Amino acid sequence: MCYGSAMAIETESVRWTRDGDTLLGYLASPGDARGPGLVLIPDVRGLSDHYRDVGRRFAAEGFRTLAVDVYSREGEPDLPDMAAVFRQIASLPDPRVLADVQSAVDLLAARADVDRVGITGFCLGGQYALMTACTAHGLSACVSWYGMLRYAERNARKPASPLDLAPRLACPYLGLFGEEDALIPPADVDELRTILERAGGTFEIRSYRGAGHAFFNDTRPDAYRADAAADAFPRAVAFLRRHLAGA
Repeated sequence: MCYGSAMAIETESVRWTRDGDTLLGYLASPGDARGPGLVLIPDVRGLSDHYRDVGRRFAAEGFRTLAVDVYSREGEPDLPDMAAVFRQIASLPDPRVLADVQSAVDLLAARADVDRVGITGFCLGGQYALMTACTAHGLSACVSWYGMLRYAERNARKPASPLDLAPRLACPYLGLFGEEDALIPPADVDELRTILERAGGTFEIRSYRGAGHAFFNDTRPDAYRADAAADAFPRAVAFLRRHLAGA
């Protein structure tokens, strides 16, 4: 599927450091003009070709997009089944990931060719996008795609769930969910909506009938839902433009 204009997109692998650790990412840029920046957090499987492609799609819409490799230190995980996926999610230390994402926000914000910075993410990345929007500084918008909302338990690695942090939302938020998502019960989405309404923040939540988890991932025929994806992407772009570029 083709998005955006025919502008030439420049791409590069990037490295930066935080507290002595080298972090990795993939930057997709819509030329040299000054404009909005976007941090992109991939799903639990990491910075795959799919998310490099998604970064280019956002770049084609005018966003200088930095896709972050949350596995910069240890390398891409081996996830042969869903049990391994859940173990991987549980093993990630949220304080470290959120600090890494904040450093990516800071990296983009420091560029002379970037104005305001937003964040987007998918699945695990959608979860961290919302959490970053509640805890970080320097963000002007957040779009979260089917990010999980509730933790079964809290510990040193997972001290606060997205729902715990939601009252602290510090920028406009768009949440994109599938009504048939086995990982995110509709009750959790309803609770998020109630929390954000009480907090008085600027937000939109869209749930797609007939769509489950990963409905935007067009490399997964089992999950991809073309109708939902075709509505969600321009909706996300319009939301980001409204809050990052003033369009």
